[in-house]
Amino acid sequence: MKRFIVLAFPVLFVAGVALLLTPAALAQSCALCYTQAAQSGSRMIEALKSGILILIVPPTLMSVGLIFVCYRKRNQTRAGEEDLDWEWQQAPPEGFSGKR
Repeated sequence: MKRFIVLAFPVLFVAGVALLLTPAALAQSCALCYTQAAQSGSRMIEALKSGILILIVPPTLMSVGLIFVCYRKRNQTRAGEEDLDWEWQQAPPEGFSGKR
């Protein structure tokens, strides 16, 4: 886990700096969407805000749920491997005599 953090931090740092220094990344808006939203009334603006929330909330909740499930199950496979190692040390498999 420590190795992952050591490798992931520089990559994320460089990606973040690249995104912040790119002027095109800050100006990504559709001209048609911007003009339509600017000309619309308050009811349309509220509908647009609701639509954004509807499109953002479900994927966010699914991602959080997946992370939660992975966190809860993280030791399940490790425990299974340890049990197999323990069984191997206690008794050799059937048909294994240890002689050649």
